[in-house]
Amino acid sequence: MTYEEYEQKCDEIRMRNAAYLDEFREDLFNAGLKEKTIDRHCQNANFYINTYLLREEPLEMTCGTDFFMIDDFLGHFFIRKCMWSTPSTIKSTAASIKKFYSSMLQRGNIDESDYRELIETIRDNMDCWLKDCESYNNPDAPNPFDFF
Repeated sequence: MTYEEYEQKCDEIRMRNAAYLDEFREDLFNAGLKEKTIDRHCQNANFYINTYLLREEPLEMTCGTDFFMIDDFLGHFFIRKCMWSTPSTIKSTAASIKKFYSSMLQRGNIDESDYRELIETIRDNMDCWLKDCESYNNPDAPNPFDFF
């Protein structure tokens, strides 16, 4: 795939993602959340589907429920590449992603089995991600990503 083809595919996915994010925003509004909370959830979901999922190859929003994707995002990429990563931001980002995909499930945009896989991955790995993030942010602790 050429760079131009990659960019075109990403633009197409971003357009579809914009519609998903609009649906998500509407669902959060209808749930009675405050605008500031809605904005935070939408920003977190947007970062996951429009930055992370498009960074190496153009992946559709539905790919974000995959074990490898969510584990790599919250357990590696987010910790190492996002200056704002703390155990607290991992939790809040995971909550936003769960809410986003719950909305997508309710609207029929993803399968229930995919949503369950996402929820189980987050539940089963959260403690490890938080521990790794805490260690990574502590200059006196061993780097959990230093394999060599």
